[in-house]
Amino acid sequence: MARWTRVAGIAVIATMMAGCAEAGMAAPPTSGATRADETPANADAAAPTGTTAVTPGAAVTPETPGTPDPSAPPAASATAEAPGVEGVLAAMSVEEKVGQLFMPVLYGPSADTASGENQARFGVDTPAKMVARYRPGGVILFPWAGNVKNVRQVVALTNGLQKASPEIPLLIGIDQENGKVSRLAPLVTPLPGASVIGATGDVSLARRAAKVTGTELRALGVNLDFAPVADVNLNPRNPVIGPRAYGSDPKKVAPMVAAAVQGFHDAGIGATAKHFPGHGDTAVDSHTGLPVIKHSRSQWNRLDAPPFAAAIGKDVDAIMSAHVVMPKLDPSGDPATLSKPILTGLLREKLGFDGVVSTDALDMAGVRKKYRDGDVAVRAIQAGVDLLLMPPDYREAHRALLAAVASGKISEARLDQSVRRLLKLKAARGLLNKAPVADPAKAERVLRSAEHLKVARLIASRGR
Repeated sequence: MARWTRVAGIAVIATMMAGCAEAGMAAPPTSGATRADETPANADAAAPTGTTAVTPGAAVTPETPGTPDPSAPPAASATAEAPGVEGVLAAMSVEEKVGQLFMPVLYGPSADTASGENQARFGVDTPAKMVARYRPGGVILFPWAGNVKNVRQVVALTNGLQKASPEIPLLIGIDQENGKVSRLAPLVTPLPGASVIGATGDVSLARRAAKVTGTELRALGVNLDFAPVADVNLNPRNPVIGPRAYGSDPKKVAPMVAAAVQGFHDAGIGATAKHFPGHGDTAVDSHTGLPVIKHSRSQWNRLDAPPFAAAIGKDVDAIMSAHVVMPKLDPSGDPATLSKPILTGLLREKLGFDGVVSTDALDMAGVRKKYRDGDVAVRAIQAGVDLLLMPPDYREAHRALLAAVASGKISEARLDQSVRRLLKLKAARGLLNKAPVADPAKAERVLRSAEHLKVARLIASRGR
């Protein structure tokens, strides 16, 4: 692909009405499901006042996503000589476009660390070589993959990964919800989880907490958080959401979610609302099984949807799908991650969301029961997904997508839709032209700063 200076402006479209949830859990690299968004906080590694109602299909004037931190990477702006999103897209090969759809886990503490896991999964031994060969759209970090040791190591890793992707910078994501799911627990400010923030009843604290987290992630070179959880914890026996949710009342959860999205934007990083269409009313963990939620359409509109509508109203960058079956929303028996009626019909068309749709981790049992791994990747894109998170067999999924495009099963126009959304997300976060270089000395000053610790103590005291 031709090398050029790429800068682009972006208007993020957002509108309205419903949403839902899912969850995750990290496991050892070669043992079963490794959910993208859940692991205990000690696992070695976490103001708007309501929703914005908009008539479906109505034109929306994009709002500025918060007041960015002065040191945040500026949103890209169009210039005469820059090709922008459409120019970048037009110069990409099919192979490069398919690569953008993936966000794998790479193993090792540095971009140049050789690992047998990398060799087995990708056919190359280092993260840098994998990025150079496959040109993925992003990478997700986990402590169990050896990615999180100390502040300077994480900064060196993210800088090294970006250096390996000079043409189009990477989305570097992490599950930093705080509380129960805190991938960076030893390094970052120990903020309380969502349930504690929800208990305060103060949406401004949700925004402040997200800004603290976002500021620390950005200092480390991470630009996308798989947070906030937009699930409403309707089932007290829920084994996978529970305290990760802001509460059990959608009218109270929705403004908290909106405020958190705003806080991440204040910090200059991307936010992801999860898990659509809702993971709050189940007693089954989708890491190990396939939950079935029997909400009617009206129940879904009333109970599950409001937090997602609120996030969309605040221009949330991405929404993560849930590996749950909702037979009254889609009678096929497929999980939402593979459901066109849910992801395209409800999320895209009903709610008006045109941002990035990400899967939850594709190595979870909930999405692998009916189809082979390659088929899962193809079906997810056909359903409306843009970003394939943690496919268990990367090479099989990659080959399956290339074959699907070559055969016309996935049209090039459909492929371009997803790549365009991913490039727009990168442009909105200042990543389309060149990734910012993280400064290890600055990161050590920012993480666990006195100001951030003060916010954590305030939330803890108010949430009792």
